[in-house]
Amino acid sequence: MEKRTLGKRGLEVSSIGLGCMTIGKDYSDDSKKEAIRIIRRACDLGITMFDTAEVYGSGGRNEGLVGEALRPIRQKVVIATKCGVRFIDGHMVMNSTPEVIRESVEGSLKRLQTDYIDLYYTHRVDPNVPIEAVAETMAELHREGKILHWGISEPSMDTLKRANAVFPVTAIESEYNMMWREPEQAIFPTLEELGVGLVPYRPLARGFLTKATEGMFLNGAENTRFDERNLPTNMALKDCLQNLAAEKNVSAAQLALAWLLAQRPYIVPIPGTSKMERMEENIGAAAITLRADELREIRERLEGIKIVGERYDPNSENGKSVRR
Repeated sequence: MEKRTLGKRGLEVSSIGLGCMTIGKDYSDDSKKEAIRIIRRACDLGITMFDTAEVYGSGGRNEGLVGEALRPIRQKVVIATKCGVRFIDGHMVMNSTPEVIRESVEGSLKRLQTDYIDLYYTHRVDPNVPIEAVAETMAELHREGKILHWGISEPSMDTLKRANAVFPVTAIESEYNMMWREPEQAIFPTLEELGVGLVPYRPLARGFLTKATEGMFLNGAENTRFDERNLPTNMALKDCLQNLAAEKNVSAAQLALAWLLAQRPYIVPIPGTSKMERMEENIGAAAITLRADELREIRERLEGIKIVGERYDPNSENGKSVRR
């Protein structure tokens, strides 16, 4: 698979990564075995970047699963994980004090069965801790050899600039997909100014672009794009993508990912799945080349579709945690 470089500090990764949040499902013996099989197969097929987080799976179980799967091939892969968010009594609590970051990194290293983390994100920006203090802590961890690179998930561009001035940021995570194209205007210019990579999570819009929607997305309390008021209107995007994919003779998922890859050379999407066949299908996107005329046609069609609803309800905990 083609390699890409995230950031000016030269972190080379596969053009598509694997988001591991949903892998392993209930962490039963059977699902754990299948998750390990999927992760190792992904590596065999060329994926080198695997994304997890301290908060995925209670007690860091997802990190433990990823660590077990990657231990025999540790030198071949890039592990990205995150700190700074915990769930207490069902509520998301941000804490990026130096003490908590240090506690978190030690826990992640142990669960991942490694002595260094390739890319260490703060999962959200803690409004109570200056980002400069977070950057200084990350710089210390880098000097100690515990992390090689660092990043921020869902920062505002002002926050990114302030953080980067203290210790260069390698990549940010942000939602970016055919349904949520705000990063093109709000994020790309700053990333290019600073030399920072972009790792889009939810590159398939929570699966909306590729899965059957009936009964799956009517959860408007968190994401109003998929509630009963807005979903019928937004189906126009899904229909458009399916038509485009049929014309190209590829799957909808492959076209959506190939389109992302074509936007900028510093973009590395991390689609997540718990199914082997979906992982293999997603990898196929890396081999798809979209011509300039095809990209123009896709853009024209996308710009003719109005998306209604919010990706996060502004009053929800997630809605309040992004772009700080």
